[in-house]
Amino acid sequence: MRNALSFVILIALLFGPSAGWLSAAPMPDIPTIAQAPASASVSDSDLEALQGQLGSYKQQVSQAINYSQLESPQDLVQALVKEVDRLSALLLPEQDQLQAQLGVLGPPPVADAAPEKSDIALQRITLTEQKSRVDAKLKTLVALKASAAELLTQIAAIRRSLLETEMTQRTRSVLNPWFWAPLLNPPEHDREKFSAFLHQIKDTLDATWQPGARLLTSLLIAMAVLLWVVGRRLAERGLTWLCIHRMPEGRLRRSALALASVIATVLTAWIALRLLFFAFTRELPLTPQLTGFSQDFEKIVYTCVLILGLSRALLSTQHPSWRLPNFADPLALAMEPYPARLAWTLLLLVSLAQMTNATSMSAELVISVRGAVALIVSVMIAMLLFRVSKTRRDMVMAGVAPEAGRTFAGLIYSFASIAIVISLLALLAGYVSLSRFITYELVWFYIIFAGFYLLTQLVKDGCEHLFSPRTSTGKSLKQLLGIGDTRLEQISIILSGAGRASLLLIALITLVVGGIGSTLEQLATNILAILGGDGLRRLNIVPANLLHALLAVIIGVYLIRSLRRWLDNEFLPKTEMDPGMCASLSTLFSNIGYALVLLLMLSSLGVKWTNLAWIVSALSVGIGFGLQEIVKNFVSGIILLTERPVKVGDLISISGVEGDIRRINVRATEIQLADRSIVIVPNSQLISQNLRNVTLGGSAQGVASLELMFPLDIDPEQVRNLLLDTFREHETILEKPAPVVRFSQLKPEGITLTVTGYVSSPRMVVSIKSELLFEILKRLGAAGIELAKPPTA
Repeated sequence: MRNALSFVILIALLFGPSAGWLSAAPMPDIPTIAQAPASASVSDSDLEALQGQLGSYKQQVSQAINYSQLESPQDLVQALVKEVDRLSALLLPEQDQLQAQLGVLGPPPVADAAPEKSDIALQRITLTEQKSRVDAKLKTLVALKASAAELLTQIAAIRRSLLETEMTQRTRSVLNPWFWAPLLNPPEHDREKFSAFLHQIKDTLDATWQPGARLLTSLLIAMAVLLWVVGRRLAERGLTWLCIHRMPEGRLRRSALALASVIATVLTAWIALRLLFFAFTRELPLTPQLTGFSQDFEKIVYTCVLILGLSRALLSTQHPSWRLPNFADPLALAMEPYPARLAWTLLLLVSLAQMTNATSMSAELVISVRGAVALIVSVMIAMLLFRVSKTRRDMVMAGVAPEAGRTFAGLIYSFASIAIVISLLALLAGYVSLSRFITYELVWFYIIFAGFYLLTQLVKDGCEHLFSPRTSTGKSLKQLLGIGDTRLEQISIILSGAGRASLLLIALITLVVGGIGSTLEQLATNILAILGGDGLRRLNIVPANLLHALLAVIIGVYLIRSLRRWLDNEFLPKTEMDPGMCASLSTLFSNIGYALVLLLMLSSLGVKWTNLAWIVSALSVGIGFGLQEIVKNFVSGIILLTERPVKVGDLISISGVEGDIRRINVRATEIQLADRSIVIVPNSQLISQNLRNVTLGGSAQGVASLELMFPLDIDPEQVRNLLLDTFREHETILEKPAPVVRFSQLKPEGITLTVTGYVSSPRMVVSIKSELLFEILKRLGAAGIELAKPPTA
């Protein structure tokens, strides 16, 4: 029995179907209708074949008894949906053409009108019949697609239910010898199923090894083996040479080298598998049972290939300087042999499990195989974690840091360790399916995490290179957009962050909707279904419109900035408006422009305003609880820019704050004080509070007033004339109104005189008062007149 199993596995390694991770070809069970021009009709037999296939898939779903048996029907139904879409795409142009031809002929004449020619009437009847047939076929295809979509929903629900049932189902512990009895001594009916499966393999091999076909079969097998053994290395070296000689030196080259290693590994494996599949199926088509097994087998092959490719790219033990993760060489060398061991173990064991599913063997045997898979894979991962822990501990004791960012590495190590402990405990307790699920998800998590890490590094390094002011692309962008180095760096950071955030979202969705054996086609379908699900569909947003919205934002912002520069630098300076009015108009134009860009973006996304009632409701609640101040300041800013009670450049005083208005924004106004500091005042205060605008109207004058106290024994007239002469002789004091000296107070301590003069601008008052005070003290000293001294206690 064991020899027979080994023989089947070795034979299975030599072939796989053409549909898998990298192939978009139709499933073998679906006969693809030959591509026809747009005007070709779809025959009734094609529709009947699709209906028959859908019925058979429903029967397969109804007969499934475990979670894994539903994977193949799900793939086939998805392929059928694509075939329905293709046929619909063929019929739609023909429907439009027939409708246009009927429009040219026009409607049939009414009863009392002149009779039309018989050939025109016959042509109208013929076209109407053709269009009716096309309409009927399109309705049939729509019904088929709806039924297939409903079946996919039912499959997902059944798989979810079976998964929950299997994971909560308890069997014997792996320590119980009876647990392994079905695997060591299979029941008679399982042996019969296995013998039939071997007979199908033998028939396939005999057909490819018959006289006249042996030479071609041998050549194809040899080509596939050479392609995987030698071609992979040559492809990797070729891509490495291109990266070294064509990519710029730096982090981008290192990321490109890692990606090239993965591409070379996966691409050569894909070509080799297609050669083997052609070699073993060119003479005799596979039976439905072999077809299902080969499809599942190819998926696990690509899973193992990804484990090998990603591990080699990230560890990079032969070229440590190319390594993306920042950990030391001893740690990379300690982990190096385990990915290959894990990949080969998964390939053999999971293929055995898939064979039991394909042949519908007994539940006892299936559980035993699952237990073997979960136990061996869990032990291998535990050995890897133990080796990593020991190496890290030895490096720490030697004073060498095992890796940078030890917190994140520690989280990953702890997560994997906890998962393996739970898996082993589940095996001991008899929850075999739960243990297998944990091990599979752990392997799937590694593939997604490694691929996500590689792609994020590539996006980050690519953005840094493209937008670097030191590269040719960065210099070209600076010259094209007319921006500086700082703004170019900001664009790089924003695009890099957006790209990594998008990759993170896709990675999280992939972790949830995918698993070992998921194809790229399945993942893409599920991701698009989630990203374009009901939530976005209610807003009429489709992924294709995202590019239009992005272009609308980029072009709109560029036009607004260009037009504002034109207003500020060319048009407004040549008008008779004051600078404050020019600044207000420029700000108002920008605010209105950005609002229009927002509306254009929403329109490009296909957002219908009738579907935004929930947004308006949320905003109304938010305004009532916390956004009312923001809205009030926004409305006040619009009022300030339109009514202009204050404008940029005015000298104002409000709530003890006095200074020049520097800028009026949508929410707040910036006031620059005398010490050049900035005070931010909400726009609503400028509207609701008492405000003193010193420069409103442009005719305000500054008042320079000094108050001085002299002794009682001075000559008041002499002092009065001295103060007046000082003010009159200063060049900034206006003649009209003329300076004046007033007798303010008479106290026992002395006489208080106040001298007042006027200057052309309030902004000059502080400096002029200082100059006048210096001059007055100088003249008082020359005349021998002293100021009164404050009384002593």
